[in-house]
Amino acid sequence: MLERIAENGTAVQQERAKQALVLSEQMREQRQKAVRTEALRGAGPAVRQRSVHSAQFLSNLPGVLVRSEGSAPSGDPAVDEAYDGSGATYDLFWDVYQRNSIDGAGMPLVSTVHYQKGYDNAFWNGYQMVYGDGDEDLPEEDRLFNRFTISLDVIGHELTHGITQYTANLTYANQSGALNESFSDVFGSLVRQYQLRQTAAEADWIIGKGLFTSNVSGVGLRSMKEPGTAYNDPILGKDPQPGHMRDYVTTTRDNGGVHINSGIPNHAFYYAAIEMGGYAWEKAGRIWYVTLRDRLRAGSTFQDAANLTFAVAGDLFGANSLEQQAVKRAWSLVGIEVTGDGGGNGSPNPGCLQAFLKLLRGA
Repeated sequence: MLERIAENGTAVQQERAKQALVLSEQMREQRQKAVRTEALRGAGPAVRQRSVHSAQFLSNLPGVLVRSEGSAPSGDPAVDEAYDGSGATYDLFWDVYQRNSIDGAGMPLVSTVHYQKGYDNAFWNGYQMVYGDGDEDLPEEDRLFNRFTISLDVIGHELTHGITQYTANLTYANQSGALNESFSDVFGSLVRQYQLRQTAAEADWIIGKGLFTSNVSGVGLRSMKEPGTAYNDPILGKDPQPGHMRDYVTTTRDNGGVHINSGIPNHAFYYAAIEMGGYAWEKAGRIWYVTLRDRLRAGSTFQDAANLTFAVAGDLFGANSLEQQAVKRAWSLVGIEVTGDGGGNGSPNPGCLQAFLKLLRGA
């Protein structure tokens, strides 16, 4: 997406896109190198521990403390959205899955807003959340992105990258990388659904809703319900995501298409959640969470994910249960047939918007 902006946007948009591409790659590499030292300490209290800082349009992290746990709203929308969004993400994982923060041991949730000037991105850098303000300093007619704290599912998505870091630690390339992105989309969507108390049927399944300005022809970054339909815009291009293995994209770009091909497991989760009905975080979400926490390995493939979610569904809800059969049908609908009993440990393969934004042309 950023590459398309770098080619088709105004002079200012092109320059920003180029700068964001360079920084995004640096942040992705930093996230991959992050050491999971917090997991070695004893478990902390099961309470939110949030702090939001301002980079004051510079690059220093974490920046100046603006709001800490329990303090009143600051009146700065970016600060308060980051605070509320990290709290909503903590609530889903603690209330539903009894996971105490990112590392499972009470890791403080640190966020920085107002990162650089006109920065079109948000990312988990391995230690904390960082948010840009989008294009709010440009003339209204040139704005493509709103501030990145505006979308709760983007906040949940990026924080889930931290949870993946402390669990399966899925390698960020090819199918394991696409699973890394997909699990972030799954739980990003569930964070918003949980906050709104929406059933699977009521949810829109859009990732990044509200992130685009009215100048963009699109509803969000991705659609889990209908991959490939989230946007179609002269500057951003057309949403490239497939929703079925027959359309799987083989590419060397975007770390092997991690943001493109994640549409396939995304679609499988959507199908499973819809068939199970009710609130998606209760059954489908639990199956996916336990699979991420306990079963997937760094090199897991789509086939591994299908087999393992099927096995976990059987463990949680019983062999041949409605839930297990729903998982099997969901993967079949995206072109992946469950094999064996789901006992595989992951096979080897031959960060988030930031890498995704590098892909469309020549993907």
